[in-house]
Amino acid sequence: MKRLSIFEDGGPLKRYYTIGEVAELFDVSKSLIRFWEGEFESLKPHKNSKGDRRFTVQNLEQIQLIHYLLKEKGFTIEGARQEIPRLQIFVEEKKEQIERLQHVKEGLEKLKRQI
Repeated sequence: MKRLSIFEDGGPLKRYYTIGEVAELFDVSKSLIRFWEGEFESLKPHKNSKGDRRFTVQNLEQIQLIHYLLKEKGFTIEGARQEIPRLQIFVEEKKEQIERLQHVKEGLEKLKRQI
């Protein structure tokens, strides 16, 4: 899976993204994003008073996972629904490992500066 181009120096560029921006990021149609929203319960973008969808970074991560499973790995919708919980656990474990390694790195850098 490629890294989304919505981050700058580790943080998101924006708080919310429109459906057009999301479709462009993943090179899919807006109607496909709306279809996925109906097929995957976890994908629930915010809607403003006019009903326009506003996607958060968390929503984009969900779409990235859906896109990866359906478009890159060839899963069916049902197969992707079953695989997502397993992959989310895997991703969370990896995030925790990365955080621990970052703390170790910070500690080592602090020691290096003291030498």
